Amino acid sequence: MKQITNSILMIRPVAFRMNEQTAVNNYYQKVLDNLLPATVNAKAQQEFDAFVEKLKAVGVDVTVVDDTLDPDTPDSIFPNNWISFHENGDVALYPMFAENRRLERREEILDLLEEKGFQIDNIVDYTAAEEDGFFLEGTGSLLLDRANQKAYCALSPRADEELFIEFCEDFDYAPIIFEAFQNVDGDRKLIYHTNVMMCLGEHFAVICADSIDDKQERKAVMASLKEDKKEVILISEAQVNNFAGNMLEVVGNDNKHYLVMSTAAHQSLTKDQVAKLEKHATILSSSLDTIEACGGGSARCMMAEIFLPLK
Repeated sequence: MKQITNSILMIRPVAFRMNEQTAVNNYYQKVLDNLLPATVNAKAQQEFDAFVEKLKAVGVDVTVVDDTLDPDTPDSIFPNNWISFHENGDVALYPMFAENRRLERREEILDLLEEKGFQIDNIVDYTAAEEDGFFLEGTGSLLLDRANQKAYCALSPRADEELFIEFCEDFDYAPIIFEAFQNVDGDRKLIYHTNVMMCLGEHFAVICADSIDDKQERKAVMASLKEDKKEVILISEAQVNNFAGNMLEVVGNDNKHYLVMSTAAHQSLTKDQVAKLEKHATILSSSLDTIEACGGGSARCMMAEIFLPLK
């Protein structure tokens, strides 16, 4: 199984703003008081377009779908939470914590990908779990080591353990389960998505081990990464706050590898960390300040990787 892909799905926002429904447990979101909603959306669109241009310029195949004004989906810019695409032609649909995020699931996006030549054989739908109050937010909640058939999940109100295990059984992944925390006003609170504190590349892993408070869990996660001969690059909680964990390795022209992140994430890294990462991939960064502040997500969250076979 391939770990990284050249094909990415991205959703261009039309009414991006801070989503009050997700802010209850996404402590990275901020209110930009002095900006009108239209200004916030315009800034987000500028950041989005510049980011897409940079990806396309290095040969990443980006499918951009415009969001619609109706229904109201302020977080549609983060499609990796509701859908994942797999090499065997499977598509998984995920149960979402925020009610207004459930509206992001659009069947016509699948039609569009099929028109583009991607093959979809089977849809595995976990969304009924929403009715019972259980959630698993796609590749935000579960980090897939596709090559080694392992899945990492930091449990949170948006990542239910039983659902995660069910996913692993369905897709044949070995589950690695832990809890990751961040400091919020002097308290340790669960980090809402695994992909904020951890990134899995083909031959490396970026992780904030300090966020895994339980020593046994931390040891197990680190042992698993080392067992797969991944170079482990540790980041601090301060770097997590700058979205340095929210990166994605992709393939560009001539099979060249790129590690995609925001400018804030890139600037937070030390020279030593950059040197280690650049052994594996060329860093490609783009400014996502507005998207990060209002959305509480960054570069990784904006890209849904497409591993589907071509017809």
